Amino acid sequence: MKTYGRIISSLLLLLAAPIVKGQELNCTVEFNTDQVSGTNKSVFETLREAVSDYMNTTVFTPAQFSTNEKIDCRLFFTIKEQSDDGVIKGDLQIQSSRPVYNSSYTTTLINFKDSKIDFTYQEGEPLNFTVNSMENQLTAILNFYAYLILAFDFDSFAPNGGEPYWERLKQIVQMAQSSGETGWKAFEDTKNRSAVLTAFTEGRGGEALRKMIYDYHRLGLDQMALSVDKGRASVTESLDAINTVYSLQPMSVALSMFKDAKLDELVNVYSKAPAEERTKVYNLLQPIYPTDEQQLVKIKNGQEK
Repeated sequence: MKTYGRIISSLLLLLAAPIVKGQELNCTVEFNTDQVSGTNKSVFETLREAVSDYMNTTVFTPAQFSTNEKIDCRLFFTIKEQSDDGVIKGDLQIQSSRPVYNSSYTTTLINFKDSKIDFTYQEGEPLNFTVNSMENQLTAILNFYAYLILAFDFDSFAPNGGEPYWERLKQIVQMAQSSGETGWKAFEDTKNRSAVLTAFTEGRGGEALRKMIYDYHRLGLDQMALSVDKGRASVTESLDAINTVYSLQPMSVALSMFKDAKLDELVNVYSKAPAEERTKVYNLLQPIYPTDEQQLVKIKNGQEK
């Protein structure tokens, strides 16, 4: 069972037990270059292959992953600028998911758009993985999102199971901030990579979010195959973390990350819930996401998508 395998890997990692390494990601990489002028775009196919190879062959952790336990994820680059000296700018959509126990359903963990993608790449340039240094801006970005995917996934299977990867993310951000590259500076942008790290690792808000990842998925969704009502009740309880974050930092990037990953799913989770529970969730989320009233009303009314 894929789910149980990940739980065991999480527990073993926390216990620092010696385990067999295995590549962790099943990553689809895509590039949209429609906004780039010129006809010679072969560099982007070479780059796509290089990024795909990097994400799918680099061993990022000491955890044990069999082939069917790899984390499904997707990197979608939208390239907006390309200069003659190899500078490439654009956006990157990062998505990851994990299976729900005893079901064919997969739940989205991350659905995030990074609009600060800016790096230099020459066609055929190798992408090398290093742990204690920053090879270049592109591999730093790829490392950041590889470890973010791992941190979310492991947190969803065990309490604080992603801790080693959050620590690794701190190291990546610190090295990148020293480089002066775009997208890493603290307080420069409320939705850059530094802001993402801060949201999930600092203060009461970070603690609440990490706990929510576990409670929502392992105590909530994973239990719904055994008891829909008990599983949904755990999901409901876990949502208090969103209110905690909103009260502490109403502009936190974690709030938009949660909405983009989970709002559609919540419509389905509460489609057959008692009215009192649906109203409770609506009243909690509506002040935080007032522009998403259409989806929130579906939760309140128990409408299926």
